[in-house]
Amino acid sequence: MKKSAIRGGYIISTPSNVLEDQYLIIEEDKILDITKELPEDIEDIIGGDHDIVMPGLINTHTHAAMSLFRGIADDLPLMIWLNEHIFPAEARFVDEEFVYLGSLLTAWEMVRSGTTAFCDGYFFEDQVVKAAKEIGIRAWVGEGLLDFPTPSIKDPSKAIDTVRSFINRLSNDRLVKPTIFPHSVYTCSPDLLKQAFDLAQEYDLVFQIHLSETDSEVRQIKEKFNMSPVELLDSLGCLSERTLAAHCVALSPDDINVLAKRGVSVSHNAESNMKLASGVAPVPEMLDAGINITIGTDGCASNNNLDMLGEISSVARLHKVIKKDPTVIDENTALSMATINGAKALGFDGGTLRKGAPADVVVLDGDYPNMVPVHHAVSNVVYAASGLNVKHVVIDGQIVVKDSRATTIDEEAMLKEWRRIEKRLKQ
Repeated sequence: MKKSAIRGGYIISTPSNVLEDQYLIIEEDKILDITKELPEDIEDIIGGDHDIVMPGLINTHTHAAMSLFRGIADDLPLMIWLNEHIFPAEARFVDEEFVYLGSLLTAWEMVRSGTTAFCDGYFFEDQVVKAAKEIGIRAWVGEGLLDFPTPSIKDPSKAIDTVRSFINRLSNDRLVKPTIFPHSVYTCSPDLLKQAFDLAQEYDLVFQIHLSETDSEVRQIKEKFNMSPVELLDSLGCLSERTLAAHCVALSPDDINVLAKRGVSVSHNAESNMKLASGVAPVPEMLDAGINITIGTDGCASNNNLDMLGEISSVARLHKVIKKDPTVIDENTALSMATINGAKALGFDGGTLRKGAPADVVVLDGDYPNMVPVHHAVSNVVYAASGLNVKHVVIDGQIVVKDSRATTIDEEAMLKEWRRIEKRLKQ
């Protein structure tokens, strides 16, 4: 079997365990060993004496195709942004080609900036699958379920059957896994939410949903159901360890207790929430309650980039200033959210560099000015690095980025395609 090695001045096995001057050995799709001595039967070596080697980053909430809407409607409140700009643009432009090319652009941006796995929810998700497999990135994907017609499901009464068919097409895929994705409690009826969760249980899948994203959402649901969004989902039996709730900005202490009790994971989207002025999620309180907090970028229409290293840094800094406490969300906690915690939320045996773990690895170039010196490798990752520092990326044992260039697609040819779509949108 083929063996390769990654040389690192610093190898972050977990945020609390950093090894110096070692080699990470990969055999096929798994990590075989981490060792001081280079075995004789190694065929390829990447990395360098000063590089930082770390687990691949896991983006637990995005809408991949929306990279083509980057910058289309900025500086707006969520509901105006969504109802007056995004929904109309989706109705007009979103088709299979749009989703494929947008998702390919997103997957390219993500691997180039150190993301090795992402959780996506949108329309025409077969095209997201196609794009993810071409780039070679892991993906958890969910066809958007709403009460009204979507670009890919014209008849809402057929939504569950459509998703069931999608799930069956993805059975036993190596890199791409299906999820169930009802959009939110304000776009899905209680009956649709319950049907969706039952489907997630039937197939043992992640159930992802936008939840308590804004104060206005909470007011709307309370006026209609006399319950908070969290309480409504709990009353329907839709909260469990398989639930991945995105945003969770507007939570009461009782909501936090319910999420903790049910074992729900939360995807914290700090930059998107800041840009849309949705608020700041009570992450320190959720952590204190024992909730598994992960990190997501959201889509490019509301972020507007997919740089998870930048997102981690924002998370670490944001809560310090909100709490006026520099000890809140320390560097180890922030990096864990984007690695170990993300893997847990998706039911994935990754997020760490250890013997037997999937070979999903990122190498940061230690010779960049912003990466010198290295007093604490995790500090450099969280507070100094950006996606521009990513030198190599390995996913499932395959090199998908080498010397800061994608190895799985023709970047120049695809740029021409993305420029063509840009002209179409402008017209």
